[in-house]
Amino acid sequence: MSLEVINLSKTYGEQKVLNDISFEAKAGQVLGFLGPNGAGKSTTMKIATGYVLPDDGEVKVNGVSVLSNPKEVSRMIGYLPEHNPLYLDMYVKEFLQFIAGLYSMDKKHLANRIQTVIEQCGLGPEQHKKIGQLSKGYRQRVGLAKALIHDPSVIILDEPTTGLDPNQLVDIRKLIKEISRDKTLILSTHIMQEVEAICEKVIIINKGEIVAQDLLSNLKSEAGKSSILLQLEEVIELEVFQDLPLVNNTKLIDQHTALFYTTDPKLLRKQLLQRIQELDLTLVRIQQEEKNLESIFHQLTNQNG
Repeated sequence: MSLEVINLSKTYGEQKVLNDISFEAKAGQVLGFLGPNGAGKSTTMKIATGYVLPDDGEVKVNGVSVLSNPKEVSRMIGYLPEHNPLYLDMYVKEFLQFIAGLYSMDKKHLANRIQTVIEQCGLGPEQHKKIGQLSKGYRQRVGLAKALIHDPSVIILDEPTTGLDPNQLVDIRKLIKEISRDKTLILSTHIMQEVEAICEKVIIINKGEIVAQDLLSNLKSEAGKSSILLQLEEVIELEVFQDLPLVNNTKLIDQHTALFYTTDPKLLRKQLLQRIQELDLTLVRIQQEEKNLESIFHQLTNQNG
């Protein structure tokens, strides 16, 4: 069971929303699809579920092309969109019966399947209420039940915890972990805590391009490295600093700003200041960066704050 995104591109007007992105999600591993608002996350999810057509590339679900066989793919994929559209005047159980009917599910097993999903999503006490009477947290549970009702092998959740209070967050995270054990699950979010709490693998997308794709443990390992942020009035030429013995690696943020990775930030700071003085450069800022997953995200997406 897997979902493959292959060289996907999409343009709206003059804006390139997705630029030749590729990745794969596998069963039993929650994939966090992370990025700032407008990065291309929701567009990717809509293409993967057949709601939007790409300009180039394709998506395959368990080896089946979404473009060539959309009906077959729809039976293998469950989708909770960001805004979770629901019929508020319908009762919970009635709504799930209606959704199950859209998939032409076997009537012999329909009642059992609906009850299983109701229990799995913690909707038992609410199943005879109208959806419009439910809290935000329980409406999200109904959205999850809707995505699960036909027992898909691939599940895509787009911002599933938006607007939930802390208690609701804990419940929904636990539910997502439970349903991901034997399924392929993609969690699209811009909330760092969701990634830390749920995901094993992470993709970071920015301005339509994938800027990081790795196991969360590897990204955390990278986040554990110390670095010095240096900003000059002049354009930075990295080669004039790379011979410093404590510089392990460098990253250019923009023309005037760079990161210098090191095992000894205190001593490297002194060396950088000495080199700046030797080269008669103008210092704007120098500081040790606090390294965690959030700071990695900010660096890769050029988000300041």
